[in-house]
Amino acid sequence: MIKRQNVMLHFLKPMSELELRINNLTQIANTHHLALITELETLNQKFRELKKEVFRALTPLQRLHLVRQADRPTTLDYISRILDDWVELHGDRGGGDDTALVGGIGILNNLTVVFIGHQRGKNTKDNVLRNFGMPSPGGYRKALRLMQHANCFNFPILTFIDTPGAWAGIEAEKLGQGQAIAINLREMFSFRVPIICTVIGEGGSGGALGIGVGDKILMLEHAVYTVATPEACAAILWKNSKLSVEAAEALKITSLDLKLLGVIDRIIAEPLGAAQADPYEAAKNLKLALVQELTSLLNLPEKKRQYLRYQKFRRIGTFYEKVV
Repeated sequence: MIKRQNVMLHFLKPMSELELRINNLTQIANTHHLALITELETLNQKFRELKKEVFRALTPLQRLHLVRQADRPTTLDYISRILDDWVELHGDRGGGDDTALVGGIGILNNLTVVFIGHQRGKNTKDNVLRNFGMPSPGGYRKALRLMQHANCFNFPILTFIDTPGAWAGIEAEKLGQGQAIAINLREMFSFRVPIICTVIGEGGSGGALGIGVGDKILMLEHAVYTVATPEACAAILWKNSKLSVEAAEALKITSLDLKLLGVIDRIIAEPLGAAQADPYEAAKNLKLALVQELTSLLNLPEKKRQYLRYQKFRRIGTFYEKVV
């Protein structure tokens, strides 16, 4: 088992220290048989309420830092808990097998599905192997191969988005990064089978969109979805990456903002303390949402499903001006 490397975020340190003190106090009370059960229960209840308020009030940039934590569940973490049985498939049939993007076949409530998702590493060595979750053109071609397989055999497609962006190296451009993503966008609109995309962590730029066209777009509560990272946006617009806080606010990257804008369809609640605090509860919530949405989509006629998918993306960004 690969051990995750994690650093406590500065805005969560006070909460962590308070929780540690409460746990120490509980241990002391148990050791010395002190009659403090009622008082400790009250204290724990107040702490949970305070923690809820802290996580509810996180700024967009704080949410981005939160989902970048090494202990946050990845695609394979969710797959192992959501699917009853599954097998990973490899290769783009062009000579490569990009480990930053994984996929395969599995069983979800007795229904065969094809899953595809970005895969981050769990420590420095694993991140280097996974290219920090940034797929190459071969990764997107592997994803396309698996989606075409799903479309051929009438298997629903589940995608899991968690990447800062596609690999932006010179080699990636030589191998056709832009073309690979563009082809995926085009082909995903044409597939006959249901497609559900879920942003489980950081959804960044075209790297996210390469597997992000679906009938339903779901998003975990604390996940972020953005055209560019706040740091990159600030550097481009204001030539100062230190203005990333302002950029994060302007970009509207949170699940609530994107739900209000109509970019996503559903927000999936995370456990108190985010998905990394209780991966099993997070996976349970995600599985329930996927089953509900998939059941609804399977009840729609194929042509209507394709039409609604197309219209969904045509509506994004639509606005009206009132002439005074």
